[in-house]
Amino acid sequence: MSEFNEFDQQGSVPGRETGSIISHAFEMYKGVFGYAVVAMIIYMLGGYVIQLLTGFNSASMMEEVRSSGEDFNYWSMPGLPLYMTFSGLFGILLAPLYVGLIYMVNKYNTKNPIEFSDLFIGYRQNFVNILIYSILSGIISSVAAALCFLPFLFVYPFLLLGYPILLFENASATEALGKSFNIAKENYVTFLFTTLLGGLISIAGIFLCGIGIILTAPFMMVVMYSTYCAFLGKPRQIMFKP
Repeated sequence: MSEFNEFDQQGSVPGRETGSIISHAFEMYKGVFGYAVVAMIIYMLGGYVIQLLTGFNSASMMEEVRSSGEDFNYWSMPGLPLYMTFSGLFGILLAPLYVGLIYMVNKYNTKNPIEFSDLFIGYRQNFVNILIYSILSGIISSVAAALCFLPFLFVYPFLLLGYPILLFENASATEALGKSFNIAKENYVTFLFTTLLGGLISIAGIFLCGIGIILTAPFMMVVMYSTYCAFLGKPRQIMFKP
């Protein structure tokens, strides 16, 4: 069981402008960088194992795409449907890990000691609602992406605060979704530019020989935390009791 306690603590809060939020996220990311890399390695190792189990080969698919061009049929690749199913389930099960990274960022911001076990707090704190939210946000994002990539970019800002709300306010999945939507709706331009800039930084690692994505991808989780601080204030410290 966990308790929420609020007390005087150190910690910074960014302004409600995109530049201030991103700058704050950079400062926070430096403090949890190593743990963020661990989370990404877990994600990539899981994806590799799923490829082995399903027989799907992403490298082979990329070669086929380059040689076939627009005529390439993605679903003709061996093991792809099974890979998509299991990787989707794996992504949902990893959502609490992302929440754990947000928790670590808050501990760093409030000058509290960070422990490796903090990365897994999402599996102990509000676990079911985190999974439900991951499914709901995944469905929303998938539908938006299926309509073309641009709708996804315009929809994602509404999901930006969901995970921090689930963690710091112990909210239900629907409460987190609704609150995130309402705050983003009132501050949409800032949320949109923050999402775009944070997303660009997160995928920047692709240009560092591809493997650099391990270093940059988790940045978006930190952007979520900094945005939460900007619009809802410094979170209450979670005191977890096993």
